[in-house]
Amino acid sequence: MEKKPHIIIAGGGIGGAATALALLNKGFDVDVYEQAPELGEVGAGVQISPNANRALDYLGVFNDLARLSSDADDKVVRLWDSGKTFEMFDLGTEALDRYGYPYLTVFRPDLLQVLVDAVRRKKPNAIHLGKKCTGFVQTRDGVGLRFEDGTEASGDVLIGADGVHSTIRASMFGSAPAEFSGMVAWRGITPMENLPERMKRSRATVWVGPNGHAVHYPLRGGEVMNFVATAERDDWQVESWNAEGTKEEFRADFEGWDKDIQILIEAAPSQFKWALMVRPPLQTWAEGRTALLGDACHPTLPLLAQGAVMAIEDAVVLSKCLDQYADDPERALRRYEEIRSPVANRKVQGANENLRRFHNEAFLQAETAAEFINTEWGRDAILERYDWIFRDDVTRIEV
Repeated sequence: MEKKPHIIIAGGGIGGAATALALLNKGFDVDVYEQAPELGEVGAGVQISPNANRALDYLGVFNDLARLSSDADDKVVRLWDSGKTFEMFDLGTEALDRYGYPYLTVFRPDLLQVLVDAVRRKKPNAIHLGKKCTGFVQTRDGVGLRFEDGTEASGDVLIGADGVHSTIRASMFGSAPAEFSGMVAWRGITPMENLPERMKRSRATVWVGPNGHAVHYPLRGGEVMNFVATAERDDWQVESWNAEGTKEEFRADFEGWDKDIQILIEAAPSQFKWALMVRPPLQTWAEGRTALLGDACHPTLPLLAQGAVMAIEDAVVLSKCLDQYADDPERALRRYEEIRSPVANRKVQGANENLRRFHNEAFLQAETAAEFINTEWGRDAILERYDWIFRDDVTRIEV
């Protein structure tokens, strides 16, 4: 191949935008096709760990994102009913010294916008909106992407970065049914001014309980508080990021929880709920000139704070593989899968294992709760779970 292959990407979310930027930085021609009429992300927080910030710096956007982020002064675990607080060993406070990059909390729309702005600086017309993918065809020489409006796009390589409901994945491997996890998550973004003065501090808090947990931390330099609360229940199984629930339902899911949780529920201007679903891990991500990326191939429960991070890391590794094997795209995609699949599977498993650390019957009694928290959330336990993740450096991987 005399020139680098033309890459087409289905999906303009965080994974798709990061992939486009990574490839544009390496001199590839890239076009992104997004089904929505406007680019946008769910209004929620996302935790960006040192390994992701290292990758974002490689992409050239870390400093832009850091200016829009928040840094919690400390991190604590609180008990669901009493509110008793346990100082948590927080790698975030020493991340810069230990890993070279901080642990940030950012507003998801800000992360997407930073990536999109960088893509458009490289290629102003790279992102095509209102293009809902319905399927694709591929030959030995290229790939054709079909859209609902009857148009098509062609390229040398197709990347499916179209999320958990991926059309590209379904076209490649069929539609495997998702299983309900037995948990419903609520999210809300609350203006800091709506909260009592004592709750406005820059602190990340994890609430643990026997049948649920909650997390809240500041965003946008402390302007707002991100609040996500997860409850075990089996009567609502809609996997949607934009289904709005009621205060009454939200209260019912957290009846008996500490007054600070009730304050956060009441202070949220709106509250959205979604069912957490589990999908079996894919054994294959790439086929011919087509490969999957991000949630399209390794969806995960949000219990390890690595969902968006994995998509960003996928993008870096994919760009390195395509750059190394530009004359053999199929080999490049196979190599990308070989490198990323074991890491993603380990992180997905880690998220599954974390469930018992957030929801546990030990939290029913103060004595057993204290012992459990000191064991599972102490320095040694945190390092065992997260140190390998934060040290991972996809920018230096040999492909």
